Amino acid sequence: MQDRAPWLHSSFYRFSPLADPVAVAAHLRELGTALAPGLLGSIVLAPEGISAAVAASPDELAAFELALQRSGHFGDAPLVFKHSAGRTPPFGRLKVSVKPEIVALDLPHAAGLLPPDEHDDSHLSPAAWRALLDREDVVLLDNRNHFEWRLGRFRGAIDPGVQHFRDFVAFVEAQAPQWRAEHKTVAMYCTGGVRCDKTAPWMRSLGLTVLQLDGGILNHLHSMPDAERDWEGECYVFDKRIALDARLQETATEAGAVFDPSLPDEAWRLARARRLDES
Repeated sequence: MQDRAPWLHSSFYRFSPLADPVAVAAHLRELGTALAPGLLGSIVLAPEGISAAVAASPDELAAFELALQRSGHFGDAPLVFKHSAGRTPPFGRLKVSVKPEIVALDLPHAAGLLPPDEHDDSHLSPAAWRALLDREDVVLLDNRNHFEWRLGRFRGAIDPGVQHFRDFVAFVEAQAPQWRAEHKTVAMYCTGGVRCDKTAPWMRSLGLTVLQLDGGILNHLHSMPDAERDWEGECYVFDKRIALDARLQETATEAGAVFDPSLPDEAWRLARARRLDES
């Protein structure tokens, strides 16, 4: 029998207006110190809500999540925590920061877009997503970076070739006329869902019909015992574990096998990953 992994990783987000994100950040630091002194990771707060990836022992993480849920900062609906285990300490410290946005995508005409809605009926359950993969009227769009698609993807997924998010915007704008003319539904996915939720209103403003995988790749791999039917390769995660397999198990993949040093945007990611590993 294998020993239980010492680290439990949790990723979550919520689009919920915060009148004073600086005060909320201070409160979350206090919660971490009091309830989970071993908590590591990154928590980003902004006027639009929270996005976080943290890790601790299972007991400390449970205490922190419960206090966060009860804090009342993020509305009445339960926060959805996506968990995965690992043996590598995924982060070096806990950082709680306040930024203008929880995910900055620099979308065109962003001020005039509808706010993200993480609960609307465009979100498909993992089972519904599996059924959609075989539909001929659907464009399956990977809303992540090129290196993430290269490492692993849903079968049939299109790679927009993203080295910077502006590449995704340019790709969608170029393809949208044909997708509309062919009456295609665009079904997109990302790692945890936040990037898709932020992007969906902009894509709809282009006249596209948009569906998205609820909870992203992590939710699909967690929910489907046979997720390898749909998922090919590994899922990149932005921490020291580097990658997870279709059963959310940490793999032996190292950063050197993920990033192409001949590409400038990947070269700095590789250098950063190696610095983090050394630390």
